[in-house]
Amino acid sequence: MTGPRLTALAGGGGCACKVAATDLADLLRSLPTVSDPRVLAGPVGNEDAAVVLVTDDLAIVQTVDFFTPIVDDPFTFGQIAATNAISDVYAMGATPLVALAIAGFPRDLDPDIVREVFAGGAAAASGAGIAIVGGHTIVDAEPKYGLAVTGTVHPARIWRNSGGQPGDRLVLSKPLGTGIVANALRSGSVADDVLAGAVAAMTTLNRESADRLHALGDGVHAVTDVTGFGLVGHLHELALASGCSARLDLAAIPLLGGVRDLAALGFVPGGSRRNREAAAVYSAFRSGHDVILATIACDAQTSGGLLAAIAPGLDVAALGVVVGELAEGTPGRILVD
Repeated sequence: MTGPRLTALAGGGGCACKVAATDLADLLRSLPTVSDPRVLAGPVGNEDAAVVLVTDDLAIVQTVDFFTPIVDDPFTFGQIAATNAISDVYAMGATPLVALAIAGFPRDLDPDIVREVFAGGAAAASGAGIAIVGGHTIVDAEPKYGLAVTGTVHPARIWRNSGGQPGDRLVLSKPLGTGIVANALRSGSVADDVLAGAVAAMTTLNRESADRLHALGDGVHAVTDVTGFGLVGHLHELALASGCSARLDLAAIPLLGGVRDLAALGFVPGGSRRNREAAAVYSAFRSGHDVILATIACDAQTSGGLLAAIAPGLDVAALGVVVGELAEGTPGRILVD
């Protein structure tokens, strides 16, 4: 394979490319309201995927996600992009069923690179027990790849981000920092072991985490996955939809190896900086808080973990790390401790 580094072909990479939450809300505000009673989850509420009722005991879940390269290895890029897209199905409590690929590549890009991207996506889909059965490609100056994924769920067992209750513990299943690592990679300033740790996290399906949550039954009150808006941004959406405030314990947040040092050196992508600015509107950061940890808490994640609101008293040791709790108070307000 020949050609430039994949990350050099795009202005940004991974979920840090997402349109800022406030900008997106403005763009969507003029769209007509969805009134179809079969739509169980749609544009309202910032859910991770759409859910449409088919029969009394069957609903389909649909989501789409794609982005520009976050790493240079084409197989790994495809694998990360597909893993990220499938995650939204798991976040709704659903089982993936099938996927379609979405791709855009420069006309002069080595075809072997494109084949490797496709192969990485197929490998991730296979790990989720599904096939990529088709898709659509265009010629594009910046490489892009992702999936449209369909899943199934019982209508009574949908996980939403709106079911959290005061007292719920907030559990995060993956460490943070992929946006910062990816930004350092673009500058050629990341150690191999640090990059390997981030890649391992981003290529890990949330399948096992979802299975462990399912084992808790009704004790799982709300679920979302942490991606482009960062932990603080996605927690804000969950707390707002649940009518709760939240407390986030910075010291408890799990970090990828080497991320703190990279953040201190300034390798923070623009999307993460925008997340931090947005968080100032709905969050209160305690005086004297760790500024570096606060930055990482707002870092735009790619293929991040599941964030779940779990009823108190349940054993959550196998689920991940407890990073805070929901509480009574102004909906969506976060105290960052």
